[in-house]
Amino acid sequence: MEDEAFSNISGKQISLNCQTHSSFCREFTVSSPKMSIGKVMVYTCSVWLFAYAVFFFTQNTAVLSSAILITLTGMMFHIHFVKVDHESLLVIGSLGIQLSSSYASGREVTTFIEMSKIKDIVINEAVYLHQIIYYLCVLLKEPSEPNVVSSVVPLFQSSKPRLNCLVKVYKSCQEILSKCQ
Repeated sequence: MEDEAFSNISGKQISLNCQTHSSFCREFTVSSPKMSIGKVMVYTCSVWLFAYAVFFFTQNTAVLSSAILITLTGMMFHIHFVKVDHESLLVIGSLGIQLSSSYASGREVTTFIEMSKIKDIVINEAVYLHQIIYYLCVLLKEPSEPNVVSSVVPLFQSSKPRLNCLVKVYKSCQEILSKCQ
């Protein structure tokens, strides 16, 4: 088990944990930093100060109640649907690939792709805002035509690691895939 520090496309620190379970099974976990309590406090105070200013001029208590409800709802939505704590890629040579995303609320989303559906794992590039980024993706075969790519499944969508991290995962995945073919 090795833990290495990398950064994502925004320059924020992320860590890559590589676990080798066997020569045909490896797990890669990319972890993002925990949510900053200071950032949450700044957003909450900003919304509440704005609501208090509106209340001061309108003398309507519904404004304060709405601000509290909107803030709490927004935080719950962010924690449950947006903030991903870590993403995992489990590569099992004879079976397939399992993708997992764990959210700050504890919710976990898992997807499994059978090895028979996988054509290859590649590093692809894309234009993101005003820069070119790289991402790791799984190419899926067309069932009727094995030489045709039917779809592309991007990996580590939330953490968005930089190329040096992706290359490490890519080489290890290719090593497993080459042993299985």
